[in-house]
Amino acid sequence: MDIEPFELERFFDRFEHDADIMLAESGIESRSTAEFDTDPGELGYVIPTGGDPQLREQVAARYDRSGDEVLFTCGAQEANFTTFAALMGEHAVTVAPTYQSLSAVPDAFGEVTTVDLDPPAWTLDTDRVREALRPETAVLVVNNPNNPTGRYLDEAMMRELYDIATANDTYLLCDEVYRLLAEEPLPPVASFGEYGISTSSVTKAHGLAGCRFGWVAGPSEVIEAAANWKDYTTISPSTFGQHVAKQALDREDEILAENREQARDHCERVDEFLADHGMSWREPTGVNGFPTVPDGFATGRAFCEAFVREESVLLAPGGAFGVPDRFRIGFGLASEELTEGLARLDAFLTRRV
Repeated sequence: MDIEPFELERFFDRFEHDADIMLAESGIESRSTAEFDTDPGELGYVIPTGGDPQLREQVAARYDRSGDEVLFTCGAQEANFTTFAALMGEHAVTVAPTYQSLSAVPDAFGEVTTVDLDPPAWTLDTDRVREALRPETAVLVVNNPNNPTGRYLDEAMMRELYDIATANDTYLLCDEVYRLLAEEPLPPVASFGEYGISTSSVTKAHGLAGCRFGWVAGPSEVIEAAANWKDYTTISPSTFGQHVAKQALDREDEILAENREQARDHCERVDEFLADHGMSWREPTGVNGFPTVPDGFATGRAFCEAFVREESVLLAPGGAFGVPDRFRIGFGLASEELTEGLARLDAFLTRRV
């Protein structure tokens, strides 16, 4: 099994360690350990290895499912990986642009057909999705809200995709890590019916990336198959991560209210900045946006590399998502860092006028 290098992670690896400001971070600002009890007791495996049964029931309730239809993982990345490993046969369909693992991992197991969102509004033509499906298509993959564009497909669209998948005997997998940053989150796909699968975590919306704690929710046969694969990856979720995540989920309303307010305020600031500097985007849901590259640069990569070298601020090139004339900006970081990052971007662009 071969897999393509993860282009975005390789780009970050070149620059992130030395950059002053990470203006490409894809989640909300990280929360402090001071907010939580950080002593889980013994640091053994989580037993049972699928996760604490009571917490699984708590998470499953948001999907109208039972605890045995949820598997805890080390982040959404592992949730997606183990689910693809469980499901993949010959073919998958992925809506793009998207986070690379949502196409590269199924492609490593079989063949992937991509259906592109149409810029500048990043709309989806469901007829093209229907045409892309084959009798052997195992899974239709959507990231909603979308990374990198921030496009949030509405409930009618998501239910149409579910019906299209179901009619083809195909699962609909939705990576929903940004769902709870929306002012009015849509019902999760795993609540739609037997062909619905949701993956999520406490990373992007809750600000707890270091917990490495996520999950997949879906039909029991999918969860059981994913658990078989997890036995060969991390065996169990992190004891520490589960301990902190449980506290965060118990305080979820408070945490999400704070994080949504920050995301909303920062989005407005970035929107104004882009308009003032002749760049455009579709105002996103979540904490990522996908603006056009400023004048004077042939590609997003050329722009991002020049900016980080001159100003020590890191952005993400759109080519890492298959769209070379865009770049991803993350605005979930601390307010003072966003202010400084935009000030440096203003200085960088002003020098080129």
